[in-house]
Amino acid sequence: MRGPDAVALPSRLAAGAVRQVASDYLELTKPKVQSLLLLSTVTTMEVAGNPSIGRIALTCLGGYLSAGGAGAVNHYYDRDIDAQMKRTASRPVPSGRVSPRAALTFGIALAALSFVLMSLTLNVLAAALALAGFVGYVGVYTVWLKRRTPQNIVIGGAAGAMPPLVGWAAARGSLSWTAVYLFAIVFYWTPPHFWSLSLLMRADYERVRVPMMPVARGERETRRQILLYSLLLYSVTQLPFCAGAFGLVYLAGSIILGLSFVGGAVLLYRRADRATALRLYLFSLAYLALLFGVMVADVKL
Repeated sequence: MRGPDAVALPSRLAAGAVRQVASDYLELTKPKVQSLLLLSTVTTMEVAGNPSIGRIALTCLGGYLSAGGAGAVNHYYDRDIDAQMKRTASRPVPSGRVSPRAALTFGIALAALSFVLMSLTLNVLAAALALAGFVGYVGVYTVWLKRRTPQNIVIGGAAGAMPPLVGWAAARGSLSWTAVYLFAIVFYWTPPHFWSLSLLMRADYERVRVPMMPVARGERETRRQILLYSLLLYSVTQLPFCAGAFGLVYLAGSIILGLSFVGGAVLLYRRADRATALRLYLFSLAYLALLFGVMVADVKL
């Protein structure tokens, strides 16, 4: 006769296996990346109007499904190089915990579900923009550009800049120049943000022959490009104020945050060390969140 511990053991093992599978499929959707995408979506909706909690929740769910689907397909397509990079070798597909076919099917299913959900509960424009982000990240960035040109993150960054457009369309059912300005801010923020990270991972990218800027052009040129794009980003962030979309609260916040970003880029240009690159990368995350937060504060005050 088996004791209670012997009976409970298979149940615990089964529960552990289920949790591992759930964790792996969640990881395919790249939840850490999603947090900033969703933040820019929600803040844009608040800038666009006064959407209901239900509409915000549906937009976030649809956006997560679309971006998560793109992440899953990216895991599928990049499984060969992920297996060779220290940072990504333990991901579900290269580690063998999730099959490539399952990851691909999962990603496409999420994107399809996103389009159906957003079309039925929000509007077709928001659904189409979310789908465009999926196609841009998978088709343009992952498949076409990533392994071919150091401009991959510049051109492909348009996919990551779609959330403000999606949020605006979900809130208003149309687009405006303000939505385009917010798209441009995220678009020009992406290169200095990602290149700061790529400086820390140059060895991995070099090993798998992915021509990220530090590999293709060298670290000094990457630091110069980061500085140039930071200056360009600062200029772009002033457009919404000049166009009358925001007021003095936004102007003050954008100037303080922008000059801080440029200052970090100048410091990185002068100091070729990992600590400075890491600080600028971490600040870039806070910068975008704070900038969009300032937008909301400006229109609500």
